[in-house]
Amino acid sequence: MKCIEICGTRLVVAERPVPKLKAEEVLVKVHAAGVNRPDILQRKGLYPPPPGASDIPGLEIAGEIVTGAGKGKKIVALVTGGGYAEYCAVPAKQCLPLPKNMDFTTAAGIPETYFTVWTNLFDRGHLKKGETILIHGGASGIGTTAIQIARAFGAKVIVTAGTDKKCRACKKLGAQVAINYKTKDFVAETMRATKKAGVDVVLDMVGGDYLPRNLMVLKAGGRHVSIAMQHGRTAELDIFQVMSKRLILTGSTLRPRSVADKAAIAKALHKAVWPLLNKGKLGPVVDKVFPLTAAQDAHEYLESAAQAGKVILKVV
Repeated sequence: MKCIEICGTRLVVAERPVPKLKAEEVLVKVHAAGVNRPDILQRKGLYPPPPGASDIPGLEIAGEIVTGAGKGKKIVALVTGGGYAEYCAVPAKQCLPLPKNMDFTTAAGIPETYFTVWTNLFDRGHLKKGETILIHGGASGIGTTAIQIARAFGAKVIVTAGTDKKCRACKKLGAQVAINYKTKDFVAETMRATKKAGVDVVLDMVGGDYLPRNLMVLKAGGRHVSIAMQHGRTAELDIFQVMSKRLILTGSTLRPRSVADKAAIAKALHKAVWPLLNKGKLGPVVDKVFPLTAAQDAHEYLESAAQAGKVILKVV
């Protein structure tokens, strides 16, 4: 099969045998794969795959099962690696049906972002109807997904983004307030937008110096959920602020979690979110599509931060 390998810190086209299956896995003919920032970190040697996972990058796919009882089913799947290839071995419990009236290229933008957003908004952040959430990186794949899901389940949404154009795109998706963090102070703007009340949840992919600023905008009993560390993995914070406001600081990574954990998330998504996807009420925002052979170009585009939504590799 054709696939993409990491050579130094670059992506190159290669040929490999079709992957062998482990127990409870199915073989999927990949039609499209999503491109995500963890793939970039892996390419740079900063995020090695978990033990036993493929060293081929790619954490989400859309395609067709070609083995076993599910043969012929069109699916999307979260994977621990191996997505940038013509075939991928996938735990059967991490497969979900291709949403109705959605093509493979669009659907490939679902798994990584929807699994991540669902578990962090609701399992970790305990977001409830009527609450307000601040989402950083609103125009990213995660951000565009989080806006839609939070709004669909009755939350009020404030986002940050890096350009006025991206802010307008976020508002079209349902964000009530969009703050250009390059021209405005998101702390002051968030407090102004909430009439000094603050927010119930912060979904943060920035880390570093954003952490103490995020705590400033949280209400008493607020929840801070970390999902990435673009500004670094360490921060200085006022512990008394955490104590006095009874804040909860949490977060998660998805890739190293067990098949059982991911299967539980898949089950929750299928019950709560798939009906909305099937009706066209939710869906990934696809910014740009590259052929598999241009995976390096796709990475460079994502690193440029020019995108508003998902970057996809078309395999077939």
